[in-house]
Amino acid sequence: QVQLVESGGDLVQTGGSLRLSCKISGINFSINPMGWFRQSPTKERELVATVFTSGKTNIRESVQGRFNISRDNAKQEVHLQMHGLRPEDAADYFCNTVPPWAPWGRGTQVNVSA
Repeated sequence: QVQLVESGGDLVQTGGSLRLSCKISGINFSINPMGWFRQSPTKERELVATVFTSGKTNIRESVQGRFNISRDNAKQEVHLQMHGLRPEDAADYFCNTVPPWAPWGRGTQVNVSA
């Protein structure tokens, strides 16, 4: 059974930092590119960052220099380190394969106060 469990979301002030974690089970994790996505009430779900099997990353332009994605193949985890958070970063954050084919998890909520 495929399962994605996100955690680490919280309410932070503008400029604050958070580290999101995603635990994946039920897939051959090491052969899949993994990503973090986010969705807010005013925007469709968007891909924020990708980490490929090589470890190479691709970061969305709007968060470049502030967000970083990493993976731990041994633990089957993906992490998103976020710095310099802005109100426009507030959203529900989800992890999934890239492209996303696994069932979506519940996500973790990030709120940023002005």
